[in-house]
Amino acid sequence: MSTSDLSAGDDGKLRCAWCAGHRDYTAYHDDEWGFPAGDDLQLFEKICLEGFQSGLSWLTILRKREAFRRSFAGFDFKKVARFGPRQVERMLEDPSIVRHRGKIESAIGNARRALLLVDEFGSIASYVWRYEPEPGTRPTRRTTSPEAVALSKDLKKRGWTFVGPTTLYAFMQAMGLVNDHARGCVTRPRAEKARRAFQRP
Repeated sequence: MSTSDLSAGDDGKLRCAWCAGHRDYTAYHDDEWGFPAGDDLQLFEKICLEGFQSGLSWLTILRKREAFRRSFAGFDFKKVARFGPRQVERMLEDPSIVRHRGKIESAIGNARRALLLVDEFGSIASYVWRYEPEPGTRPTRRTTSPEAVALSKDLKKRGWTFVGPTTLYAFMQAMGLVNDHARGCVTRPRAEKARRAFQRP
């Protein structure tokens, strides 16, 4: 791990370099990114937001996250699955979110497929955590992994969209399926402790 993977914050503590320079990023990095998640709404939200991020920065999406939550009923996929053309048109008129018809319709379609996933596996969490990588098989480039590729292929077979391997590896990083905090990052030990204590679904 290179020292370029780390950056000192205003408090003098070393963190992953990607979160440097933005308080929103730092708070997200310190409190959310890499900590294991087992809540279905949280997991579904992250898959959707990663899809919306495509072609944009995560900072843009993070700053719009509350607006997305209002528009998408808190990412309650049971409710989103019932959205139709009226809700799509409403969101296309909302400047507080990313107004991209394809991504909006993708989130709605994925909500309908999430219901099928829950019917089959009991929860989204039970499904996605089946793809947790073994600790000794972590990729060195940290942009995708065999598990992310496999998850992407399976979701696409099930009709999900905007779920490419890079998108899903970012999802796995954020939701704690892997701990990709750089070695030496102040948050890495806390994230690892949370992963050890996490009860896999």
